[in-house]
Amino acid sequence: MGTYLNPGCNSFEEELNSQIYVDKTGMISYVNSVVNTKQKFMSISRPRRFGKSYAADMLCAYYSKSDVARQARSLFSDRKIAEYTDWDKYLGKFNVIRLVMTDFLKRGKTINECLDRMQKLVIRDIKKEYPEAELFDEDDLIQVMSDIYADYDIKFVIVIDEWDAVFRERKEAEEEQKEYLDFLRDWLKGKDYIALAYMTGILP
Repeated sequence: MGTYLNPGCNSFEEELNSQIYVDKTGMISYVNSVVNTKQKFMSISRPRRFGKSYAADMLCAYYSKSDVARQARSLFSDRKIAEYTDWDKYLGKFNVIRLVMTDFLKRGKTINECLDRMQKLVIRDIKKEYPEAELFDEDDLIQVMSDIYADYDIKFVIVIDEWDAVFRERKEAEEEQKEYLDFLRDWLKGKDYIALAYMTGILP
């Protein structure tokens, strides 16, 4: 279990233990229906306090692989999702990368610095998870993920919270916004290693 790769179930467990918890696990049935399809890219835009981060934590807990999956089964087996046929079809089947983009914007002066830091941290987690992997270029996140998928046949689920922070916090930086969109396209579009990309934001 890493900070960014397969972050585990702790956040979702805290939400389950909260008095204000509302069972929204039924939405996983729909998300499962777009996994490994051309509709696997989802962008959810809602005002603040609409439970977007909670849903992101829930998806991380559901899709993350290995030991996390065994823990997750007990968290989901008596929830709404368990009423659906094949509810556990993708439970614990993927490597999940969980990002909160505002965390990186606070640490970098330029968007390139933000993205460089993010890639280094994700790659560090991947190398810890797969210490024996032969990586062609250890500094290139796209290549690293391609190598891991090729060798281990485990796809990735990408969960990005606050994906639109660049557009909110750097409204005048059009060139940086373009660089950010270019990165997302190069990282996600047409890549065999992507099973699902789920992004949340607040902009219309």
